[in-house]
Amino acid sequence: MPLIRHEYWIFRIFDYPRLQKLFLNCLAFVLILLLYTGLAQTKYIFLALLGLNTAYLLSLIFPFTRLAKKQVLKAGPHNRQVSVSVMIANVFQDNTNSGACLKEIAKADPDVILLLETNGRWDIQTRSLESTHPHFKRVPLENTYGLLLYSKLELSDTSVKYLVENDIPSIHTKIKLKGGQLVQLYAVHPTPPVPTENVRSTERDKELLLIADLAKGSELPVIVAGDLNDVAWSHTTELFLKMSALLDPRRGRGFFNSFHAHYFFIRFPLDHAFVSRHFKLIKIKRLNNCGSDHFPIFLNVQLDEGAYHEQQPLQADSSDKEEAEEKKEKI
Repeated sequence: MPLIRHEYWIFRIFDYPRLQKLFLNCLAFVLILLLYTGLAQTKYIFLALLGLNTAYLLSLIFPFTRLAKKQVLKAGPHNRQVSVSVMIANVFQDNTNSGACLKEIAKADPDVILLLETNGRWDIQTRSLESTHPHFKRVPLENTYGLLLYSKLELSDTSVKYLVENDIPSIHTKIKLKGGQLVQLYAVHPTPPVPTENVRSTERDKELLLIADLAKGSELPVIVAGDLNDVAWSHTTELFLKMSALLDPRRGRGFFNSFHAHYFFIRFPLDHAFVSRHFKLIKIKRLNNCGSDHFPIFLNVQLDEGAYHEQQPLQADSSDKEEAEEKKEKI
């Protein structure tokens, strides 16, 4: 079903459980191999089809295993003058354990904190972050799409944009590193293609591609962070990477599944941090859960003079560009 490029949720939702489908596929292969007692021809047809599907699923997730090539290279010695660390945490609006969230923030000690699904209560309960992160932009909302951005580093040209939907904000700001260099940050949380939100992925896809255009056109190094409500291996995320020329630090390192925190057998990488070719990676880590249905994600990257020419983004062909333009024209 995910091979059908339809935006209706029933097709797009099956982009998510690639790992789960791979497990079930392998289990079915073994059970048929060992237990099936029907016609031999039928058995071999089933095994061949399952084998092909296994190979296909492996090809999708292989780039996110440690056996694959790293898209973002490891940084040299840590230079705090040109580095920035970001913590992304979808706190789950109904979660009341703000104290645990603040403790995890203090433990990780990021330069920049992005809290998602934050309403007025979360806004009030996290105001203590002002003492350590005096630069901030707060957009609390009661619709599960509120954003709170706190930073130790100076912010400038900060604005809140509603790129596609009137009640779905994104924060656009520049971060001034300790060495004086500016970095462009886009903090996003588009709606997912599920019946309770949007029955189609149209709005999500359009917002991601509009952000891709902004990232591609930026003269500054770029970080895009947030809950994208899409998995790292989906067609849409790959299209976003091609159109933005950004890199995914998870490629070659692991899945870093961030959702669902309470069910180990239903986990997907939904919370993302993509960076431009100017950065190399110091650390990426999944942090401890704080009562939310998402695990926080921590990313630490630093500017590197040779990085731009040493790292290559995915390349968009003519069909990718045509598809992106069609998606941006919808709604």
